[in-house]
Amino acid sequence: MHGCDEAGERGAKAALRRIEGAMELGGAGKDAAFLVISALSLVASFFFRSSLPFDPAWVAIVLCGLPIVVGAAIALVTEFDVKADVLVSLAIVASIVIGEYDAAGIVAFIMQIGSFLEEATVRRARAGIERLVGLTPRTARLVGEGAEQLVAAERVVAGQVVRVLPGESIPVDGTVLSGETSVDQSVVTGESMPVDVRAGDVVYSGTLNQLGSIDVRADRAGDDGSIQRMVRLVRSADAGKSPVVRTADRWATVIVAAALLIAVFTWVATGEVIRAVTVLVVFCPCALVLATPTAIMAAIGNASKRGFLTREGSAMESLARTTHVVFDKTGTLTTGVPTIASLEAVSPFDPRSMLELAASAERKSEHPLGKAIVEGAESRGCALSDPERFDVLVGRGLTATVAGRRVAVGNAELMASESVEVAEDALARAQREEAAGRTAVFVSCDGRLAGTIALADGLRDESAHVVSDLASMGLVPVLLTGDNERTARTIAAQAGIGEVHAACLPEDKMAYVQRIEAAGGKVCMIGDGVNDAPALRLASVGVAMGGVGSDVAADASDIVLVDDGLSGLAHLMALSRRTLRTIRVNLSFSMALNVAATALAATRALGPVGGALVHNIGSVLVIVNSALLLRWRSR
Repeated sequence: MHGCDEAGERGAKAALRRIEGAMELGGAGKDAAFLVISALSLVASFFFRSSLPFDPAWVAIVLCGLPIVVGAAIALVTEFDVKADVLVSLAIVASIVIGEYDAAGIVAFIMQIGSFLEEATVRRARAGIERLVGLTPRTARLVGEGAEQLVAAERVVAGQVVRVLPGESIPVDGTVLSGETSVDQSVVTGESMPVDVRAGDVVYSGTLNQLGSIDVRADRAGDDGSIQRMVRLVRSADAGKSPVVRTADRWATVIVAAALLIAVFTWVATGEVIRAVTVLVVFCPCALVLATPTAIMAAIGNASKRGFLTREGSAMESLARTTHVVFDKTGTLTTGVPTIASLEAVSPFDPRSMLELAASAERKSEHPLGKAIVEGAESRGCALSDPERFDVLVGRGLTATVAGRRVAVGNAELMASESVEVAEDALARAQREEAAGRTAVFVSCDGRLAGTIALADGLRDESAHVVSDLASMGLVPVLLTGDNERTARTIAAQAGIGEVHAACLPEDKMAYVQRIEAAGGKVCMIGDGVNDAPALRLASVGVAMGGVGSDVAADASDIVLVDDGLSGLAHLMALSRRTLRTIRVNLSFSMALNVAATALAATRALGPVGGALVHNIGSVLVIVNSALLLRWRSR
């Protein structure tokens, strides 16, 4: 018999899970359609109920409320899982019993909106991982015995040699054996400038070879490459990032048990079932259930007006508890685009003529520094001409013929190869620029030094002010960047950030976030690149720069800065704290109201109609208090 009972129990649970699975058919499209139909039905119930043959609120009750009630029942029966859904179900059923169909429909509708947004966030995170997988190189040119063979990238093993042509992604982590080129490593390190590499230098899979052909010995290949490791990091961060447990969930078991016990006690003590129904009506925690989602929805509306797309409701709660604000450098604190910082000419040249020569020579260049020189010259109204000859010297710069004159633009090594004498003061000036985190470029004309151009990825206009505001709120600003120590400290000093960690790979950023949160801190990570995605996903709150940022970073984050500016960040932080205070006020008020109304119902001072009125007034007051967040402004 015992075996039959167990088999029957397993069969019943399996049947319930099949029902739950059937309710999930149709996916996001069905859920969105049900929400739209429910919203229209509630509007019709409010304005046109008297002219219709039935109350349209029933449509919202069935489409939005039924899945909640059935899901709560299944969870209760199969796993004895008492969560906020049980509270919501109790509120919906009690509202129906006393004929408050509008209340039942509205509660169901609001709770389903929250569920829809949470599920949409999970889908976006998965889409981000798919985009990250899409960055993985598919093929590799395997070099062996003087011949090339095109093979699938995952077939390359450590020790083999691959050839990477200009414009191709590097398929392995390895060491350059021969050739020179510039590599865009922003996908892995976040560095703003391409890196010049030659024999002996290390390169990473997924990075882009821009100029010359190189042969690379695979040190790590297949599933051990940089991009593949980053995919695993994002997945592990997604799995390890626990959602915020709402107060209603934490107290659900206690509240449900208390409501039922008090109702039964009242029935036994008075002998009147109407008293028990009244207790259930007033104790039904509609206001408690609405306390958190209404405040969060209002805060999200406020934030969206200032360019913040909040993609996960719990982010507002988490943001209020933040202790550390961690910034990426390139594209976050800085603009992400190099610009001319200063011009120093050597007589007989003046800054304008020197810049015209350099920009004309760079006019056909694809290098970011060359483009920055051309754009800087054009913005200054310089008259440029096309170079007659143009030669790129990887790792050094370029030479060109401009109006019959030989022009060289590049580093000190290029000047030496051109037999250009660089005076000590010019070298010292270039060293000072480098020490300040800028890139110094020498310009020569017909064998004579014409001057120096300093280029920099400039700090955003608002960065220092934003960091100062956050620090005044008691938050700890931190800079994590893949750039070198010197550049990182220069930018940090300009922004007013004291804690700096440079030369960080994605796993280093993720490890820092783990370390802070393991010590009890809460991290808000702000970044823009693919290399920031693991840390964005792992942090309590991830904020992505939407304008210049990558789709992968946006998909890994909880909040996206649509207008790509940091200026509203302090307001967002203050708004999150205000939201948390509003939630606490809502919860305290709704609990106090429930206790008082229950006492009045049990002592016959409050009847079912009065109980329903008190019940609805409490919900309305909670909604009104939350709605005040829509227009709230930080001081």
